[in-house]
Amino acid sequence: MRLKFTLLLILVLGCSVAQEPSKTKDVAFKAGEQLEYKLKYGFFTAAEAHIKVEETVNKFNGNPAFHIIADGNTAGTFDVFYKVRNRYESYIDKQTLLPYFYTENRHEGGYNHADKVTFDHKQEKIVAASGTYPLRGQVFDFPSAYYFARCLDVSKMRIGERFELRYFLEDSVQTLGITFVGREKIKCSLGTFNCLKFNPTIVPGRIFRKNSKLYLWITDDENRIPVKAHVEVVVGSLTMELASAQGLKYALNPVK
Repeated sequence: MRLKFTLLLILVLGCSVAQEPSKTKDVAFKAGEQLEYKLKYGFFTAAEAHIKVEETVNKFNGNPAFHIIADGNTAGTFDVFYKVRNRYESYIDKQTLLPYFYTENRHEGGYNHADKVTFDHKQEKIVAASGTYPLRGQVFDFPSAYYFARCLDVSKMRIGERFELRYFLEDSVQTLGITFVGREKIKCSLGTFNCLKFNPTIVPGRIFRKNSKLYLWITDDENRIPVKAHVEVVVGSLTMELASAQGLKYALNPVK
């Protein structure tokens, strides 16, 4: 169950387009934005995630920052048998959207993990509880990756084009590959939207089938919000859907 819940966080926070690509001039979000996602295992709601952006008085190297808070927890019957209470926080530069400081507190059944991570861009190093690691190029945590990816220029993206996103997790910098699949209309609880479809790379194992495919749909508008993700697992399938969106910089416009 811990791996399944971690998948929800990867879907919501880490699986958007990526590379060392150019960012659009305009930021796709603003302080006050709040998003809610639900993870379903078959017909059952297994977990929920809430992500919000806040202003902060904290400055890093004299630069203003956004404060991102992401909470995740199991729901319903899953909460009785395997309780999860996770919180992730990130402070990101308002212009570059690169992270300065990241914390996580994970309580998943009998597993607990806490970390505080500093991204020192001047000294090119990442300082975490487990040690110090080199920082070269664009490296993110989960929350900052999600918001940075929403601001990438995807106007010239071609089907089959592959991108990469690098993020720090626990004790190493890892790479996630994502392939652009095309465009589709996708229905969720908030309506039907024109979406960009992506195929993030997954590693087969105890949870995923050998031929499992993970697909992610992101609104093809100025918001670039993930609205749905789907993957088959060894037994059944997992689906993530956008359940609520408030305080958006741009209005959501469902298609008829």
